[in-house]
Amino acid sequence: MLILQIAIILIASKIAGSMSVRLGQSSVLGKLIIGIVLGPLGLVNETESLNEFSQIGVIFLMFIAGLETDLDEFKRTGKASTLVGFGGIIIPLVLGYLAGMALHLSVLEAVFLGLVLSATSVSISVQALKEMNQLKTPEGTTILGAAVIDDVVVIIALAFLMSFAGGDVNLTTVILKKLLFFAGAILVGWKVVPNFLNKFSLLKVTETVISSALIICFVFAYFAEYTGVAAIIGAYIAGVAVSVTNFKQEVFEKVETIGYSLFVPIFFTSIGITAEFSGIKENIGLIAALSLIAVLTKLIGASIGAKAAGFSWNSSLGIGSAMVSRGEVALIISAIGLESKLLSQDMFAVIVVVVLVTTIVTPPMMKIFFKSKTQKEIKTA
Repeated sequence: MLILQIAIILIASKIAGSMSVRLGQSSVLGKLIIGIVLGPLGLVNETESLNEFSQIGVIFLMFIAGLETDLDEFKRTGKASTLVGFGGIIIPLVLGYLAGMALHLSVLEAVFLGLVLSATSVSISVQALKEMNQLKTPEGTTILGAAVIDDVVVIIALAFLMSFAGGDVNLTTVILKKLLFFAGAILVGWKVVPNFLNKFSLLKVTETVISSALIICFVFAYFAEYTGVAAIIGAYIAGVAVSVTNFKQEVFEKVETIGYSLFVPIFFTSIGITAEFSGIKENIGLIAALSLIAVLTKLIGASIGAKAAGFSWNSSLGIGSAMVSRGEVALIISAIGLESKLLSQDMFAVIVVVVLVTTIVTPPMMKIFFKSKTQKEIKTA
């Protein structure tokens, strides 16, 4: 059954993606929407195996983004990434908290809602940036850096909140684990990865270079997740580590072929397939209000951060729109909240739909703002 489901997803996602491009939108939008269609039709069902394929897909996507990162540009945009990251956290956190209080949630529950709305996942944005040739620009590098900062700060804030909520969480341990991961990842990426690639590539078997690169990618992703950092951040750092070696081009070409032919389309489509729409009618007003808050707060907060870093308003809005998608990061945090009773079952279902809305609106928003940026650059050239 899995084999047939994969075949259906690949056919549907490629056709839907092509149709979306013909309509002037990112191919990601078509892939997301076709997933929403396939689920209710019963053609594809959410399974553990499909979820694993999807997880590999997002890891591939972020590994490829790391491979395409210009490390020198990344260093130059450090200040901008910090401003965008914190701008995209503070405003959603405050407005999310106020929304929670207006819904008569407890203080802890309201803060938790703010944290959920503060999360960011740029896995969707990465593909849109690639299609618009913006991934290697200062804007693209700033977005990737801000996503790393956002992930770390929100997870640490979550641990802090859980310690107040009575969860078995030691804040010092959480912070130390993350510090150890980043310190270890940087050290291993700098000293170990080049030597490992050089040695492993000498083995007398086929495709040793790509195999060694994938080993690095999956190991980094595993330890990132093990230490409480998202696996996609680990995959991204692994890609950056490989990008400074002599194997960068060979790894990029082959990983891109493997990823985009199989795993990445499954990831995009499965987001729509796994969406849960029960209880939408009863909570349509709440979903609309929280979706509006989720989109505007992240867009405004991150855009203000980008503007403060010296970007033009067109570029700032493009950066802000790329940070809007909450993706799997918000869903993971929401699941933690459900388990710890900081989110009710009804509110969890609402959040899932809100996350889906932010994910769907991100590619067309980016298309609008980055297109405006490009047109303005052409006029002033």
